[in-house]
Amino acid sequence: MSAFYTRVARFYDAENADKTDDLQLYTELAQEYKGDILDVGCGTGRVLIHLARQGHRVHGVDNDSAMLDRLARNLERSALLEAKISAIHADVLKHDYQSNFALILLTYNVLMHFHEQDRQIALLSKVRRWLADDGLLVIDLPNAGPAFASHDTEAPTLERTFLDPETGHMVMLQSASFIDRAEQLLYVDWIYDIIDGDGAVKRLYAPHKLRYFFLAELKLLLERCGLGLAEVYGDTGRGEYTSESERMIVFASWG
Repeated sequence: MSAFYTRVARFYDAENADKTDDLQLYTELAQEYKGDILDVGCGTGRVLIHLARQGHRVHGVDNDSAMLDRLARNLERSALLEAKISAIHADVLKHDYQSNFALILLTYNVLMHFHEQDRQIALLSKVRRWLADDGLLVIDLPNAGPAFASHDTEAPTLERTFLDPETGHMVMLQSASFIDRAEQLLYVDWIYDIIDGDGAVKRLYAPHKLRYFFLAELKLLLERCGLGLAEVYGDTGRGEYTSESERMIVFASWG
């Protein structure tokens, strides 16, 4: 996981500037589950900083130093935010916390980076130990059903365009993907075409691998680790979860 994010860290904030649909959900939950919050795979601080701005004490852990360097840049102009945030560079499976958290977040697709079942169980078992007795775990994943029903194409698809924050140059982001349905793995080739002021194009190629989860499978994993599924929603607005839902938002607590 880290090698991919090291390559794309410079683009991450600009590329995901419009990813805000889940922030209201985390705002509501932070108000309901009062106490320290843990953001696993916090990256450049998209959710971390949002919650800190609202006065919450937020902890982050990420195994990519380039992403955390971006987080530090995002915080350097605000001593008040820095006082609310504790972010560490570590492999979450090797790290341990001595305190419990009222709210633990596996935000946008984080669990998909844990491909093997032993690593999934290791992560969720740690989360269970770190979760307060009356706390809540939130897991945000794509709904696997629609993806598995779609037709594969190896042709690159234009995902979005944005400006490189460091140079001001236009970046065209394309993707080409393939799903191994037997292993539930998504292979994505992200292609960043950076167009400089003279029209020359420099290409950055960043392959990535993610794992899909089905609801019944995730429920069993949670139960195996002493957690119980409390709610499941089809979007970050807590809409009904159906087979056609775009997302699978799972709330879990002590089983």
